[in-house]
Amino acid sequence: MNFSEDYDRTWALLRDIAEPDDLAVLVDYITDKGEGRAALDSDVKTMLVTAKKNRYYAEHVRSKIDDEIREFGGNSLANVFRSLKGDGPIAYKEVATDVAKHLKASITDNMSVVEIEMAILQKILKDSIEKMSEAERKELLEGLGVTDLSATGPAIIAALLKAGKLGGIKTYHLAVIVANAVAKAITGSGLKLSTNAMITKGLSVALGPVGWVLTGIWTAVDLASPALRVTLPCVVQVAYIRQKAIAALTENRCDQCAQDNAPQAKFCGACGNKLDGPAQAKAA
Repeated sequence: MNFSEDYDRTWALLRDIAEPDDLAVLVDYITDKGEGRAALDSDVKTMLVTAKKNRYYAEHVRSKIDDEIREFGGNSLANVFRSLKGDGPIAYKEVATDVAKHLKASITDNMSVVEIEMAILQKILKDSIEKMSEAERKELLEGLGVTDLSATGPAIIAALLKAGKLGGIKTYHLAVIVANAVAKAITGSGLKLSTNAMITKGLSVALGPVGWVLTGIWTAVDLASPALRVTLPCVVQVAYIRQKAIAALTENRCDQCAQDNAPQAKFCGACGNKLDGPAQAKAA
């Protein structure tokens, strides 16, 4: 599966791959933790909340989650005209692009949806790091595998972005840290994650700063774009789901010491143990 495709592949991600616990977070964002929203049909709310309670998401329910993310992403009046023309809601890539622009994330017109999502995650974490103490920054960057811990100011941001380049296991770690902090800030509960120390390291230090960043975003956009309260966390969660799926196909974890290695590595960089290769290669 090519995870960098736009609408069809994003839909396939939610339809075929997303796990119940990860979909539950999207349901909380869409339904305001089950309280409902003025822009959300009450029957849709009931359907989504019931699916979350039962931990069972039939295909039509997964489809509705996708639809609602894209519905919230469009301007209300624009969605009315789209409906009259039979166009349906806007494409997911447009939703992600709108979120990126509101955050002033660095994106270009020719970026893929996965690159836009990563720009969003990096911008949120970059803004959060600027609110951290030096000790907190060090802990977070160690969790992301950044080795240049002596850097300060713009240099520490550059080190972070280097660690978050697309295609590596650290990209998944970056997605975990941001998505968990956003979920904690909005729902009061973080993501349900593996207890693997390599994945969970650095999570707690980001909780407060990411929450402060979100508060600033809400204050700035409440009147201009209230739907961003739904679309921003949803795009962050979809980005996390996508990176989790990519990691499952590419991670090359040592059976002896649990160190994550590059997909092409033959031996563990930490202990020298011979590696079996990523899950995708094992299944081939």
